Amino acid sequence: MLKIGITGGIGVGKTYVSNIIEKMGYPVFYADQTAKDLVKNDYKLIELIKKEFGHDIFLNEKIDSKKLSNIVFVDSNALNKLNSIIHPFVFEKFGEWCKNLKNQKIVFKEAAILFESKSHLDLDKVICVSADKKIRIDRIKLRDGRSENEINQIISKQMDQQEKEKLSDFIIKNNGKESILLQLNNILNYLE
Repeated sequence: MLKIGITGGIGVGKTYVSNIIEKMGYPVFYADQTAKDLVKNDYKLIELIKKEFGHDIFLNEKIDSKKLSNIVFVDSNALNKLNSIIHPFVFEKFGEWCKNLKNQKIVFKEAAILFESKSHLDLDKVICVSADKKIRIDRIKLRDGRSENEINQIISKQMDQQEKEKLSDFIIKNNGKESILLQLNNILNYLE
């Protein structure tokens, strides 16, 4: 089984590309969504986060993701700590997911922090989805309703897009000018 990562900064269109891959018949593990689900539902993980970040980030016995975001996107150490708590849980879920798909030739793992979490080491190849910063900002404003200042703060806490591209095996440009499907087909032809 080939395990292929899909990564890129916020607003580049990782999920969009992943959805296309899924429609092409390939299984995709969504690490970021899995992390969000675990933070809401995994009691053991919730307790670890509570121990590290305190009761202030809770609202009605649930983690208030807005409060937690406000902490981690202004403090790199807090973000790294949160990722180090969540990542082992996501890694375990990915392993279970792969076991259930052992007859698949190729599977994909979509994750924003593939390199930062070192989970790329468990993969065979990595695709980086890339887009110009202005396009990314416009997408995030539309999708999340965040201000440009908030978006720039988030982008500044992430690994530089060019660095992600250098570390990746393939790059998909998602600026609305080149066909995503054509770029994907070229990659898939190479992989198969």
